[in-house]
Amino acid sequence: MLHDVAPLAVSAATLPALGDRVDAPTYDRAALRRSIVHIGVGGFHRAHLATYIDELANSGNVDWSIVGAGVMASDERMASVLEAQDHLYTLISRGAAETHVTIIGSIVDFVLADDDPSPLLDRIASPDTQIVSMTITEGGYPVDDTTGEFVPSKSLSTGVFALLALGLDRRRHNGGGPLTVMSCDNIMTNGHVARTAALGAAALHSGELVDWIEQNVRFPNSMVDRITPATTPADGEWLEGTHGIADAWPVVAEPFRQWVVEDDFGGDRLPLESLDVIITADIDPYELTKLRLLNAGHSCLAYLAALDGFERVDAAMADPALREFVTQLLHVEAKPTLPAAAGIDLDDYIASLIERFSNPGVGDQISRLCLDGTAKFPKFLLPTVRAQLDGSGHVGRSTLALAGWCEYLATSESPSSDPQLELAVEAARRSLEDPRAFLALGGVFGDLVDSPTFVDAFVAALTALRRDGVQSAVRSAT
Repeated sequence: MLHDVAPLAVSAATLPALGDRVDAPTYDRAALRRSIVHIGVGGFHRAHLATYIDELANSGNVDWSIVGAGVMASDERMASVLEAQDHLYTLISRGAAETHVTIIGSIVDFVLADDDPSPLLDRIASPDTQIVSMTITEGGYPVDDTTGEFVPSKSLSTGVFALLALGLDRRRHNGGGPLTVMSCDNIMTNGHVARTAALGAAALHSGELVDWIEQNVRFPNSMVDRITPATTPADGEWLEGTHGIADAWPVVAEPFRQWVVEDDFGGDRLPLESLDVIITADIDPYELTKLRLLNAGHSCLAYLAALDGFERVDAAMADPALREFVTQLLHVEAKPTLPAAAGIDLDDYIASLIERFSNPGVGDQISRLCLDGTAKFPKFLLPTVRAQLDGSGHVGRSTLALAGWCEYLATSESPSSDPQLELAVEAARRSLEDPRAFLALGGVFGDLVDSPTFVDAFVAALTALRRDGVQSAVRSAT
C-alpha cells in the first residue's frame, strides 16, 4: 500500500514518475500519426483496441494512434476526463491470482460531435485517417435484424452513420484516399452490417457518394472479446491506495483478450502480424463461437442470477446450481450447433469461459448483463434454439434462461434498459396470466411461436420457475 506516498494524477507531466510505479508509455505520443478515429469511447474500447495500438506504439511503430469521438451528450464526461488527463488513462487488468496496472497512451485527442459535428467530419476527411472504428452497441446500427436492410427512420441527422456519411463525403470532395470502417461491436458479420448502414446513409445524400464508398472504403468483419465491467468508485480508490495513482476514470478488465479480423483494409493496413490477432478469410466460425457461448452464456446466467439475488457474476458462478446450469447450457445445447474454427478447441474454450466468468478479480456486475434482452437474445441464443429444434435436440436450459428474462421483466421494479423495453415489460406482465403471452414479442421470437416443442418447453420452464424458485428450476433443468 502507498498511503504514505502522495498520489500522482494521471497526466503527461507526471508520466515519467508514473512509469516508476506501473507500466507506462515509453514512446513520444506527439510523434504518433493520428490515423484512427474511434467513435464511442467507453470501457471496452479502452480495454481492447486502444491497448493493441498502445502496444504497437511501445514497439516503436509511430504510424498508429487514436482520436476518440463522441456523438452524444453523455460522451461529454469522457471527453472532459480524458482532456484533463492529456488523454491518458489507467488499465487495471484483474486476474484471479494477480492484477496488472498499465497507463495507456494510444488515445491522443478527442472530438465531440454532439453540438458541432465539424471537428469529427474534419478528422474523418483528414489524409492521416486510415481507419474509422466504432463501438456503438448493437442498437447503434440502422439495419433491420430480420431483413438485413437499411432502416432510414433509424438514421437521424445526429446518428453515427449519418455523421459518417457526411465525413466520407467531405473526404471525397477533398480528394482523400481509401480508408477502412471497422466495427468493434458484438454483431454477426459486423462489417457487412456497418457497410449496409453506411451505404444506406450515403444514399440519402447522393449516388456519387455511394459509388465512392463502394470503390474506396472497406468494411472488414471482426470478432472482439474482453470482459470489461463498468468502472466503480471502489476501482479508483483501490488504484490510489495501492499504486498512488489518481485517475478520474480508470478502466477494469480481465487479462484475456481476443481479436479476430478479416484481412480487408482500404487505407493503410494495421500490422496485425505484430499483434496477438487472428487473421482469417472466414470469420463466421469465430463469431458464432463467441456469440453462442460467451455472449449467450452471460445473458442466460444474468436474469436467473438477478432473480436469485446475486449482484456479481463471480458470486453467481460460485453457486453450484448456477455454475452447472451454465456449463451444461454451453456443452449440451450451444456447442453442438457450432462449426469448427481453426485454432479453437470448443471444450477448452468453454472451460476458459467458466474460469473467466468465475474470476473474482473482475467483479463483473449482473446488472451490466441484464441489458438489451430484445436485441441480444435473438442474436446470441435463439439461433441455438432453432438449430436444436431442427435436430430434435435439447432446449430446456435455453427456455429456462428465457423464462428467467421474462420473470425479471415482469417482477423488477425498474428493469434494465432495452430497445423495446415497454413492449417487453408489457408482454412479460401479461404472461403472469398466460405464460404464452411473452412469446407474442414477434420481433424477438418470430416463427418459434409455431413450434409446439419450444412453446411447451418455455411454458414448463416459466411455470416451474414461478412455482419452485430459481434454485429448484435450475436443478431440474440440469
